[in-house]
Amino acid sequence: MNKNYSLNELSVVAQEIVENSQHKILLFNGNMGAGKTTLIKELCKVLGVKDVANSPTFSLVNEYETVNQETVYHFDFYRIEKEEEAYDMGVEDYFYSNNWCLIEWPENVKNLLPLNATEIHIEILENGQRNIQLKNS
Repeated sequence: MNKNYSLNELSVVAQEIVENSQHKILLFNGNMGAGKTTLIKELCKVLGVKDVANSPTFSLVNEYETVNQETVYHFDFYRIEKEEEAYDMGVEDYFYSNNWCLIEWPENVKNLLPLNATEIHIEILENGQRNIQLKNS
């Protein structure tokens, strides 16, 4: 999947991500302000999350329940200084739980990530649209 989109197309893009991802581990890559958290909030809606999704910048992980009693984990590793911090919080238990794991700043914990994951790259274009590329590994 490789497409350009505007912010008013987020729900369509989120649905396409769910349909095209071969894994429940989604790795969101992009510069600060690219729209990772905004897209994750929309993904949570598509997945049926009952609560409002917020960035777990300070807590590192937020846990959401869906209308089907499934769990979605949202990680923000922006503030991680050492991978050991994520390891000590039991991140591997989350990653291998067979639940959706939506991970911002995955490069900060690259040695802890599962091999089977879907990479999502978001880039802001000059016209204000975003380009999204999805790659299953």
